[in-house]
Amino acid sequence: MMETKEKVVYPRYAVIRLRGIPTTPRDIATTLHLLRLRRKFTMVVVPGTPSIIGMIQKVNDWVTWGEIDADTLAEVLKKRGRIVGDKPLTLEYLQKWGWQSFEEVALAYITGEIDSLSCRKVRVREGQRPPCIPYLKPFFRLHPPRGGLNSVKLHFSVGGDLGYRGPLINDLIRRML
Repeated sequence: MMETKEKVVYPRYAVIRLRGIPTTPRDIATTLHLLRLRRKFTMVVVPGTPSIIGMIQKVNDWVTWGEIDADTLAEVLKKRGRIVGDKPLTLEYLQKWGWQSFEEVALAYITGEIDSLSCRKVRVREGQRPPCIPYLKPFFRLHPPRGGLNSVKLHFSVGGDLGYRGPLINDLIRRML
């Protein structure tokens, strides 16, 4: 008898780079590059797999991270989402690929219905929608936060801005849109 494996749905984390490029050790720079955090104030949304969590913990002194909710992700997609060619992600583009709204895409990603937000072009049959948003850039360029940061040298638990901040990451993201 074959048992069907249930799909494991990992939590989705938003990771924002807060510190710049100079004096970054090579191994940290490589890990940031693999996470697609190549510039200050860029954000990626990643699943919380053990390997990704290990990478985030390695660069913990350069980033802040926490669980993103569907409303914040929909807002980020709407305001800061870009497709290849640096064109804005529009509702018409989503509807072309079978999605009805930004909220629908965000909820599908957070709940694990789709595994990735962005992908290269995929072949789909007529009437089906792809398991991602084709040609979406896998990172989001954000503004510096309104009201500023406390400290990019201290961790969040001691009054700074670096490291794990849990669901409070959503407040920071809204300040950076």
